[in-house]
Amino acid sequence: MLVVNTIAEVRAFIKARRREGKTVGLVPTMGYLHEGHASLIKKCREENDIVVVSVFVNPSQFGPTEDLEAYPRDFDRDCALCESAGVDIVFHPEPTEMYKTPKAYVNISTLSDNLCGKTRPVHFCGVCTVVCKLFHITMPDRAYFGQKDAQQLAIIKKMVKDLDFDIVIVGCPIVREIDGLAKSSRNIYLSSAERKAALCLSSSIKKGESMIIKGMKSDELIDAMRDVIEAEPMARIDYVSVVDAFTMKDVETIDGSVLVAMAVYIGKTRLIDNFSFEV
Repeated sequence: MLVVNTIAEVRAFIKARRREGKTVGLVPTMGYLHEGHASLIKKCREENDIVVVSVFVNPSQFGPTEDLEAYPRDFDRDCALCESAGVDIVFHPEPTEMYKTPKAYVNISTLSDNLCGKTRPVHFCGVCTVVCKLFHITMPDRAYFGQKDAQQLAIIKKMVKDLDFDIVIVGCPIVREIDGLAKSSRNIYLSSAERKAALCLSSSIKKGESMIIKGMKSDELIDAMRDVIEAEPMARIDYVSVVDAFTMKDVETIDGSVLVAMAVYIGKTRLIDNFSFEV
């Protein structure tokens, strides 16, 4: 497995493989890899000749009061997981390699106005910008993203369509702990008591999945799920919403393809989870 830090190095590697007629898959990550990332890499390995994993904590997607400096990092551990999963090349740039001053940005309007975009106003502009750059740098045939970040996945698909990238975006299922908690790099922030409290998210998901039906009022579903979360004293809800799966706009009635999404603070740690329902 090759580890590189510069755009020139990864481009040279990819161009050489392209000349050999190889297909390329990209798994963009911010590192501190876990089984959820491993599932993306596995899918990428199955569908491509060359697997590229980027490990880059992207500063442009963090707001001024968010956890950029505290975000967990363990590059040696990341490399061990990548090597065991059959990754061909890891791209691990410094921020100065990825961003020049002044910066150009990519932004997707409308889809980023709701859910996480409402409370993290700079987040998706930063995500789109870095993903766009990674696409140009690595020139993949396919790129792999987790469905836990469902709004991000929808936005990336929209960006690819609108900007005419010749890339297939592959969404992969949420990977959970045995007790139901969605895998997240931020789970490391949780104390043992907070880790137990965080199960209110997956419990709320189970409640929602068990009661959702065609024609149900969204408010009824949201209230039932909020009741589960609010029964946990350590939980503070950012949002629980039912939205159209393609527009990310709130819907009043369950019909068509909907996304039921939430963001909840457990102590100081903000966690997200979701499930989809298609009539």
